[in-house]
Amino acid sequence: MAKQKPYDGVVICAPVTVPYVRYSDKTAHWWAGAALAELAGKTRLGPDDIDGFCFASFSAVPDTVVGMVQHLGLSPRWMDHIPTGGASGVMALRRAARAVQAGDAEIVACVAADTNQIDSFRQTLVGFSRFSQDATYPYGFGGPNATFALITDNFMRQYGLTRADFAKLCIAQRTNALSNPCALMKKPLTYDQYMQARAIADPVHLFDCVMPCAGAEAFIVTTPEKAGQMGLSTARLAATIERHNAFAEDAVQTRGGWARDIDDLWQAAGCGPQDIDMLQAYDDYPVIVAMQLADLGFCDKPALPDFIAQNDFTLTGSLPLNTNGGQLSAGQAGAAGGFQNVTEGLRQVLHCPLGEQVPHARRALVSGFGLVNYDRGVCTGAAILEQEVLL
Repeated sequence: MAKQKPYDGVVICAPVTVPYVRYSDKTAHWWAGAALAELAGKTRLGPDDIDGFCFASFSAVPDTVVGMVQHLGLSPRWMDHIPTGGASGVMALRRAARAVQAGDAEIVACVAADTNQIDSFRQTLVGFSRFSQDATYPYGFGGPNATFALITDNFMRQYGLTRADFAKLCIAQRTNALSNPCALMKKPLTYDQYMQARAIADPVHLFDCVMPCAGAEAFIVTTPEKAGQMGLSTARLAATIERHNAFAEDAVQTRGGWARDIDDLWQAAGCGPQDIDMLQAYDDYPVIVAMQLADLGFCDKPALPDFIAQNDFTLTGSLPLNTNGGQLSAGQAGAAGGFQNVTEGLRQVLHCPLGEQVPHARRALVSGFGLVNYDRGVCTGAAILEQEVLL
């Protein structure tokens, strides 16, 4: 396999979160426009200044990035549509960085936006994938809770994890969320509350499930020179990986595409797990967080129970995890959930978080996981962000 070329001459800046709401009568287009307005406030960029646009959404249909460009009054010379849900943030970052590096665009706005109306989530599931429509829905089985119940049960049996292990991850994320004014979950989560919560699809219980909501996330990928002109703090992209449909031979998913490429990520970045100041892991369910702790190289899977027991995942702990609360406590705004960990990781290394700051943070590992097409998440990615210029 060809060695990954470095991301020289590229920086990431201007992280934006449009505060989430549980339900909204606004369209995804409105939320995307709100994100662009926030970017304009941070950067003083107007529509004519943005010559690259990368977009992710579930609820903007039938519009893709083409319709959004017209709707938002942009005229880019490069654009991309990333319909990969939870993997979309890392994928947008990778594609925008290479576009800037190649000179195809100079200022790329990466935006994810989704609305959430009373029936939005059910409607999304109805048309989510042909596999699901043909192979599960006719039998009365479908939706992410049922799929992840099977994945969770198998993972627990195979690696000796218990609901108490997942409780520690969820409680830590809720603790982190309490300082984030945009998090939808405003109250502490106790161990007893987690353990006694009602079953949704056993062994998945209430606090293992994300809350769908409406919101938007965005960031800018550009050159150091342009960022300097705008007076923006910046991070560099140390390394990235991306993999789709990995380990299709596994009867039940116990690993993601990260496991195939993680050594390449660390080698390209010139660092290791011990050098990471925080992990912003995609967290639609705690089993996926646990899976990533192993697949991203923090421990082996049989050691997961001990690793979870021995580490503190709060903001001042040994491995700060999802420092804004993650989707499990901040909310899942559709495809914006795939951008949330990128924007939060970027904020932490730029020392402008929504909530509390991880002490002395300079390096963040962010990951993505998306598109449960039938029985597993198909798309994975990860990136390492390093502080470059702090203004």
